[in-house]
Amino acid sequence: MQTTPAPQSLVNWDLAAATAARLSTAGPRFTRRQALKEADGLRWAADASVEHVHRLTGLDAARDLRDSEVLVVDRPTWAQANVQAFSTLLTPAFGHLRQTRPEEFARASTALGTTATGVEAGTVLAFMASKVLGQYEPFCALPGPDGTAPGPEGGRLLLVAPNIAEVRVELNVDPEDFRLWVCLHEQTHRVQFAAAPWLREHLRTEITALVSGMFDKAETLPDRLTSGLRSLAGSARSGGSPRHQVPDDGPSPEASGSGDAEVPSASMGLLDLIQDPEDKARLSHLTAVMSLLEGHANVVMDGIDSSVVPTVKTIRQRFDHRSAHRSALDRWMRRLMGMDAKMRQYRDGQRFVKHAVQQMGMDAFNIVWDGPEHLPTETELHHPQQWVERMRGRS
Repeated sequence: MQTTPAPQSLVNWDLAAATAARLSTAGPRFTRRQALKEADGLRWAADASVEHVHRLTGLDAARDLRDSEVLVVDRPTWAQANVQAFSTLLTPAFGHLRQTRPEEFARASTALGTTATGVEAGTVLAFMASKVLGQYEPFCALPGPDGTAPGPEGGRLLLVAPNIAEVRVELNVDPEDFRLWVCLHEQTHRVQFAAAPWLREHLRTEITALVSGMFDKAETLPDRLTSGLRSLAGSARSGGSPRHQVPDDGPSPEASGSGDAEVPSASMGLLDLIQDPEDKARLSHLTAVMSLLEGHANVVMDGIDSSVVPTVKTIRQRFDHRSAHRSALDRWMRRLMGMDAKMRQYRDGQRFVKHAVQQMGMDAFNIVWDGPEHLPTETELHHPQQWVERMRGRS
């Protein structure tokens, strides 16, 4: 007697990708010639930015980035890449859940249930696809030598051409300068993962444990899964997952605000799932790591002056003005997706890195990339001198 294979996932990932592609808007209209010019300009900017990242960070990993690639993509392709990333990250947690709670897993993994979560995930990604300028994606397999079979796991830098062009036109800024400004932030993330080859697996392990713990303790799995998927997608902006994106709120030009130690957080849907102290500690750790990565990239951007990006002052001023004047609907959607938390993350991480570099110098600060024991805690993120003293004690 033939039996139906047991379901392996709680999300219809194919439907998620199809939904995102269907709901994603196309963005600005390009002729073929304009599209090629835009793509070539972004590839040039991505290449040119690496030298500046190396000069400002002192990380020799910038000299060899063969474990990752640069892709110029449209909005549906960005969404597809993120469907793949979420599937990669959630599959181990779903496997754990299937073993530990088989009956509830079976109820939640019906065709109706996986369709609902697939549509939810696709809808969220379609919205985000129109907002993201660039993203370093660490969880993917690069093509092998023959161009078909997957090779060693690496990463990829995604530059969303229609979004970059749309914002650049809206700001009325120099095309080459704006492309380079965006790429500087994203290439910094690419260099970070090259400098810390252990970081990819460290994050994967922590995320799997966190998501497994959330679902282990969820009372109503389908409802919690829907809320969690929304939060995981939103945490691309808020630090709950390793999405390192230049949002259209900017690579923020300079840390702003009162300087109070406001704790960054993921969107409330994710926090609602986390009650266990061990899970809270994991979320705190991931928040600190994401804040470090974003803050470090922003410090690199602050090191860029008009000798590199001639119109950088104009770009920063117009970006700030644009971010301050958004529609009520747009502001609401951003809060829902955790994007406000992402900007707090930029500021908190940037303050940490600036203080540490001022106290230690960039070369000494780079110990942070040597191993997970050198990463700041969330407390140290808000009190950077504690991290400085801990690192000085190690040396």
